[in-house]
Amino acid sequence: MGHLFIHYDGKGDPGEQADSCLDGAYLAKPAADHRVGDTQPLDWQLGRIYSARPVLLALLYALLRLLIDLLILRGRPTADRDLELLILRQELLVFRRTARRPRWRVADRMILGRKLSAGALLLVQPATVLGWHRALVLRRWAAWARRRGPGRPKMPAECRELVLTLARENPLWGYERIRGELLQLGHRVSSTSIRNLLRRHRIPPAPRRAGLTWRRFLQAHGRAIRACDYFTVDTVFLKRLYVLFFLELASRRILFTACCDHSGGALAAQQARNLAWQLHEAEVRPRFLIHDRDSNFPAAFDAAFRAEGLEVIRPPVRAPNANARCERWVSSVRRECLAWLLIVNRRHLDAVLAEYVEHYNGHRPHRSLELRPPRGPTVLPAVTGGQVVRRTRVQGLINEYSRQAA
Repeated sequence: MGHLFIHYDGKGDPGEQADSCLDGAYLAKPAADHRVGDTQPLDWQLGRIYSARPVLLALLYALLRLLIDLLILRGRPTADRDLELLILRQELLVFRRTARRPRWRVADRMILGRKLSAGALLLVQPATVLGWHRALVLRRWAAWARRRGPGRPKMPAECRELVLTLARENPLWGYERIRGELLQLGHRVSSTSIRNLLRRHRIPPAPRRAGLTWRRFLQAHGRAIRACDYFTVDTVFLKRLYVLFFLELASRRILFTACCDHSGGALAAQQARNLAWQLHEAEVRPRFLIHDRDSNFPAAFDAAFRAEGLEVIRPPVRAPNANARCERWVSSVRRECLAWLLIVNRRHLDAVLAEYVEHYNGHRPHRSLELRPPRGPTVLPAVTGGQVVRRTRVQGLINEYSRQAA
């Protein structure tokens, strides 16, 4: 709370300075507390009244100022009043041309409403009023159009899931082809509904989603592709052994492993012939073999597979991701088995790898196979009664769990 001060510096119109002071509601804080007992100074009470009713005080001040101006104008000659009127009109024109729309206060409207006609106080044009009316009409009928009526029934949830499944699993099927398949399954859906549903889930039409990706290509040709690679193991006596292994891309199954003291040369060619004979006896006819551009794979190694009708594919130089399935198996066998053992010799390494490969192919879940082992059943068996039995592998390093028959 504070005192109300209106100071006139002798320049300009005193009414304008007082008006600006009232507009800003400038209240100076008192320097000291002048209260004596329970009474308060008069100016302190006026300050409280003004802070509570600023519009009333502004109106009273504006009326007082108007009366003073009328008394001053009455005492001036007619020629001076006419000249001042012309100057004010010119200033008003300049103001309307340069400034934005004026902001009227309540006191201004009440005073001008007594002096001017109703038409002079309108700040909008008739076209603006008509535009407001048109906007109200449009808003009303737009709300009417958005009303929830019976309309077309929604597509059932089962049908929506079926449309999305058919579109994802069959990239060559268009809207009509999906619609025909749904008719055979007992769902009557229009092609437009199928198109709108696929658009909402950002599934492009058949020509755009029919492109063959590397994942689908490998899934389609995985059973016909074999991959091989080397990795090394250091024994407890600091002797380095080399392990050659072959892997089937589709099932991630390890087909063959061989340990040797040296890589490449005649030994690698002999291991290639051994695997080729095994594939021939099993009546398996793969089409491709992938291995690195390494001197460990001599020409005789490739010739042994070409004689069986396989095409040898070499990935780019220094591109381990091109043979990522083999790199993944090497990391698995190191992390789960070899990193926790001290290998004595080649015979010991052969026994450890044989037991781990049996565990890897027959029991270890694989993420890309929906947590099924590479050589396991296609459908996981249902849970039945019986005791859970643990079986250890690789000298107790790996555990396998199964349920006995009830």
